[in-house]
Amino acid sequence: MKVTKKTEKLENSAVKLTVTVGKDDVDAQYKDTVAKCVKNVQIPGFRKGKVPASILEQKYGEALRADAASELIEKALESVFAEYDEKKSDNRPLPYAQPVIDKVPELKAGEDLKFSVTYDVFPKVSVTDLSGIEVKEPQVSISDDDLKGELEAIRERNAMVIDRKDDEPAAKDDIVTVNYCELDEAGAEIENTKRQDFVFTVGTEQNIYKFDDEVIGMKKNESKDITKTYAEDFADKDLAGKTKKIRVTVTAIKIRDLPELDDELAQDVNEKYKTLDDMKADIKKNMESALENKLKEVKSNALIEQLIEKYPFDLPKSMLDAELNHRWNMIAQQFQTTPEQLEKMIAASQQKKEDMITQWTGDAGKMLKGRIIVESLLKDRNISVTPEEIDAEYAKIADGAGITVEEVKKHYADATKKEYLIDDAKEQKLYTQLFSEIKISKGEKLSFKDLFNGKAQ
Repeated sequence: MKVTKKTEKLENSAVKLTVTVGKDDVDAQYKDTVAKCVKNVQIPGFRKGKVPASILEQKYGEALRADAASELIEKALESVFAEYDEKKSDNRPLPYAQPVIDKVPELKAGEDLKFSVTYDVFPKVSVTDLSGIEVKEPQVSISDDDLKGELEAIRERNAMVIDRKDDEPAAKDDIVTVNYCELDEAGAEIENTKRQDFVFTVGTEQNIYKFDDEVIGMKKNESKDITKTYAEDFADKDLAGKTKKIRVTVTAIKIRDLPELDDELAQDVNEKYKTLDDMKADIKKNMESALENKLKEVKSNALIEQLIEKYPFDLPKSMLDAELNHRWNMIAQQFQTTPEQLEKMIAASQQKKEDMITQWTGDAGKMLKGRIIVESLLKDRNISVTPEEIDAEYAKIADGAGITVEEVKKHYADATKKEYLIDDAKEQKLYTQLFSEIKISKGEKLSFKDLFNGKAQ
């Protein structure tokens, strides 16, 4: 098929592709379409397959020309896009963006067939200059308190929950089970406010009425009528500015029996530990690795944000829509419902779908732009990794996880998982290059805990 093409760049990473199919191919396709119709059509007075072409054209000419034009358009686009794929052209359409034909052309015998389609392409951005880019690296060290916090967390995870004695009062950090309800002015229970067997940890305020302080000192099977007045700016709008009377009955009090920090605990946590010092050394090593990775993440995010500002570009609508749709489906899975049902729930609560997606998953547009910049840099710099570098990654993962290299290789025997590992190794190699080419200055001092709580600027 003789095809000529011309592309025109449009806004928002779209292109207009104009294709011309030569008249000889047009005539051949039309004859082929008529021939196929002759074989299959049945017209009174003629045997199947014996209808003269002239009769068919007289009766179905417009439909035949439309079918032939449709076939030509499909074949021409397949040919053009196959060429684009082979050459990895920037004019390849995005996989989730169907080309839209501007106007269906009219097929005429002895004439070329010309048509145009528009579609979205992968955005083009070229990062050529890193001058003026400065990234501040938070100054963080691992203190004795940080290590102590990790050890306390291990004690918490390995604690046994036991009942307090019946005559022992509830205290902060106890796990209590309560029944509660609101009372009216006469002291009678308000039926629709009753809650049975509600469990929470005293001091966390993980209860609607925030009666933690009032529960402290109560004993099992004890009831208390509480009066609480809530501030005008209280988080729960149903309670803000109101005074409530609540009856609380404690039905169970439990405490966490924390194990001693000793060799026995270390051995219970992991059989590879022989002593508490072994476990402490491993925890410190893991914290150092986590700190290194977190600082890389902070620097990478800061760098990409600046590159997004320095090299602005528009996202194709289809790309952003596809990402938002993916995120919406993921949220629906977390809510254990369908995307359609979730949308009804959101509409009923007068929330906006877009706001919920941003709240749960972050700024989709910024994330996509960051990914596009990274992909462009990987391509422009021809970043690749060698088998030896992947072997080094295997060894690093094995060391961090406390397993053998063979176990790691077995995990990454799956082609998809290994591809993720290779892509990540390429990105880390890219960032190492970029960090060597920009200014990295000392940022604010942060504790290990604050860094992981997202307080890095």
